[in-house]
Amino acid sequence: MRTRRLRKPVAHLEVTAFINVIVVLVPFLLSTAVFTRLSVMDLTLPTQSSGVEQLKVEDLKLEVVIRPDSLEVGDRIGGLIQRIAQVDKHHDLTALSNLMQQIKLKFPEATAVTVLAQPDTPYDLLIQVMDGVREVAPLPHSGSSSKIERVKLFPDVSIGDAPVRAIKK
Repeated sequence: MRTRRLRKPVAHLEVTAFINVIVVLVPFLLSTAVFTRLSVMDLTLPTQSSGVEQLKVEDLKLEVVIRPDSLEVGDRIGGLIQRIAQVDKHHDLTALSNLMQQIKLKFPEATAVTVLAQPDTPYDLLIQVMDGVREVAPLPHSGSSSKIERVKLFPDVSIGDAPVRAIKK
């Protein structure tokens, strides 16, 4: 017995409308995309000393402690160098940069600094302090070129946790 089969016509895929959508959508998405630039800063963690360090008086072990109300610049060996209080409820980063320049003049061979921050320190403040101790941008000279050259102060930045301040009664 003979069976009858129906022949179905082959369906053609219509992609014209899809291509039109893509032609409009791709340039729109590319024009609204936000391209970000990432910056990477090389940091070193402070080394854990296994024994008693050989401390020399002429060595500088520079530390910058970020407190909620001030910046404390000190030497691990010699103690506190200067406490920079807040100005208008903001940390005085200009005074920090000026102090770093003065310290660099006294210790030109020193390149290391440790930035110690409390756990609730804002990220932006931490980065601004690290930038302030790493390098400084002097004013461009009025003669030769308008390019601002950055001077390296203490490029080897280590980070760590700030010591707990003793509570005064």
